[in-house]
Amino acid sequence: MSLSDSPVISTAPRRATTAVAVAALAVSGLLAAAVPSATAAPAAPAAAAAAAPDIPLANVKAHLSQLSTIAANNGGNRAHGRPGYKASVDYVKAKLDAAGFTTRIQQFTSSGATGYNLIADWPGGDPNQVLMAGAHLDSVSSGAGINDNGSGSAGVLETALAVSRAQYKPTKHLRFAWWGAEELGLIGSKFYVNNLPTAERAKVSGYLNFDMIGSPNPGYFVYDDDPTIEKTFKDYFAGLGVPTEIETEGDGRSDHAAFKNVGIPVGGLFTGASRTKTAAQAQKWGGTSGQAFDRCYHSSCDSLSNISDTALDRNSDAAAHAIWTLSAGSTQPPTGDTYENTADVAIPDNGAAVTSTVNVSGRTGNAPATLKVGVDIVHTFRGDLVVDLLAPDGSAYRLKNSSSSDSADNVQATYTVNASSEAANGAWKLRVQDIAAQDTGYINAFRLTF
Repeated sequence: MSLSDSPVISTAPRRATTAVAVAALAVSGLLAAAVPSATAAPAAPAAAAAAAPDIPLANVKAHLSQLSTIAANNGGNRAHGRPGYKASVDYVKAKLDAAGFTTRIQQFTSSGATGYNLIADWPGGDPNQVLMAGAHLDSVSSGAGINDNGSGSAGVLETALAVSRAQYKPTKHLRFAWWGAEELGLIGSKFYVNNLPTAERAKVSGYLNFDMIGSPNPGYFVYDDDPTIEKTFKDYFAGLGVPTEIETEGDGRSDHAAFKNVGIPVGGLFTGASRTKTAAQAQKWGGTSGQAFDRCYHSSCDSLSNISDTALDRNSDAAAHAIWTLSAGSTQPPTGDTYENTADVAIPDNGAAVTSTVNVSGRTGNAPATLKVGVDIVHTFRGDLVVDLLAPDGSAYRLKNSSSSDSADNVQATYTVNASSEAANGAWKLRVQDIAAQDTGYINAFRLTF
């Protein structure tokens, strides 16, 4: 979050992830080997309204870990004009490109240094109704900026990746943004809005801002701007039984300000900065009264330890809820009946094979020649993995071989298998084995579509 919103500005024109999309990471404490039976779930009509997916906390924290590493490798920060900021842009852009977004980098100049905004558009939706969500990606020069604003940047990134995983088909066009030089006075977002033609501004139906959504002594603050957006967030938190308050500490001090100033409806979330939590707020939300919401605001201690997991999780889920609700779309379901197992199954490092099972019943005849096998595996080095589909009679169909040159994370793909010689009913298994040391993961989900 910026300290000021009125600067002077001069303007001028670990391993890389290459998987089709970024698979969901699960909280490590939830890993389990138990495999319940799955039941058939016939595909919903394509026009059905889609509920927002849960945004896995561990996914968001994995992005924070990467931003922390980037800062550590680049002088301890991710500030405007410093190499850590450009490395942060490159990290986020690579994730979005792999997930099917159309991305572009917008350059500007401030304080004698080149700055960058990253803009990502999801294909489809009404181009005359654009819903935007954004966060500033830069830190102050004194530290890594993990809460301010790695938290908002990571939450928005993982929500965008969830759009890709769901192959979401919104009515409105979705655009995501990561702003540069916010800490110098909202420079990047002002540059974007000021250079957006009037006709294009008129197409933006709303902008959602996420700045500091994981403060360690958190409050739950909702922007008091557009009534519809405000109610969307408040309704979500009310459903959790979490009271909210109107956000006042950061009003006009974050990237929504430029949009608001030209008449675009805005809203957003915030968990507090340097202001002190009152006794009444501590009673309402927990935490420590008489202490700042974020004692490390704009300080070197704004590190990975400066995050409330609960606040980060709730606010990331709220972001997804608002984006799905306000864009009013639907998911595109597969054709046919889907049988799925979403129980997590830990994959031993360089160990024995494990399986995830779906039990198919009530069908007649054999499986189709185009059986769709959906695989969602979270792993830190996918090249270590051998993946097979096991038919009920034990016949094995190789889906993926190991490869030392396949250095990406995760396996999230849909394979087509000619299973026409196999009886449809019975226990189908996804078998996964890690054949090399030093990398870990788990089966997140396995599905069959007939």
